[in-house]
Amino acid sequence: MVTFIGEYTARLDDKGRLVFPSALKAALSPGSDMRFVVKKDLFEPCLQMYTLEEWTKQSEQVKNSLDLTFNKTHAKFWREYMRDRDIVEPDARFGRISVSRRLLDSIGVGKEVVFSGNDFRIEIWAKEKFEESRISNEEIIAIAESLSQK
Repeated sequence: MVTFIGEYTARLDDKGRLVFPSALKAALSPGSDMRFVVKKDLFEPCLQMYTLEEWTKQSEQVKNSLDLTFNKTHAKFWREYMRDRDIVEPDARFGRISVSRRLLDSIGVGKEVVFSGNDFRIEIWAKEKFEESRISNEEIIAIAESLSQK
């Protein structure tokens, strides 16, 4: 399993491409599949980026929790869950990726993004929104204390 760590800023070029951070690329095993699935996060104004292998694993877990044959609500959820996905692969020469403008617009990207390693996935944030998402030290302590009581 791949673990992504760190935060890296990148600028959109004139063609709407982003340079995929080399430190995140280095987390992958040499010769591994460089395709990623990018989707909008359900809860935050960011994109989630999974290796194709991790995406397959995650989506299978979701699908296995649903009854897609006889439950209309489950079928509607699955259809929406699978909508608006991009498959991206860094180009060999410069490591650029092309995320659709539709997905970038959905999180309010202007010119700069932050790639944030988040264990088994990478989050892509509009730089301003990434800074706004930070919670206070008091909030993180309160959350940590509430988790330790379970």
